[in-house]
Amino acid sequence: ADFMCVRCRIILRLLHLNSYRQSQHYNHCMSHRPQGRGTIMEKIPFTPQGLAQIKKELAHLKGTERQAVINAIAVAREHGDLSENAEYHAAREKQSFIEGRISELEDVTSRAEVIDAAKLSGDKVTFGTTVGLVDEDTDEEASYHIVGPYETDLTKRMISTSSPIARAVVGKGVGDSVEVQTPGGVKTYEILSID
Repeated sequence: ADFMCVRCRIILRLLHLNSYRQSQHYNHCMSHRPQGRGTIMEKIPFTPQGLAQIKKELAHLKGTERQAVINAIAVAREHGDLSENAEYHAAREKQSFIEGRISELEDVTSRAEVIDAAKLSGDKVTFGTTVGLVDEDTDEEASYHIVGPYETDLTKRMISTSSPIARAVVGKGVGDSVEVQTPGGVKTYEILSID
């Protein structure tokens, strides 16, 4: 079952929804599983700070949150009939969420590959760099920090390597023009700076 995505594992193992085996998503995972012996685990790129944040969240879930939900379940059981006990069902649902998130984060940290942007030199946009762009139509300037998929935070202008903007600018240099496919149509940007 190592070839299943995190979503499938959570639903099948923790929530015990065998009817999920008929879903479109599950069938997609099964049809795209690796063939032959063993599986190749895809590495997930992280900045050192991003991986530290994920590990901090994992430690918090395992230490504090897991114990708190176990205590909440124990208290709810003392209230009597479990079939009509809303507190018990809410605590069990929270436990499923926490265990699913722990499972996901353990998987992510086991496949994490820390890439130190300081060691990547050059004049091209790469993982971990901050790129300054200007919209060639509106002259609006923006800068984005290119990070891994689990570090993305648009409020801090941190975009994933798989985002349309990052895919368009990676490998390009200052002064290059790039076209980005957006929901509103194609936008053209010029790269102003690379930090």
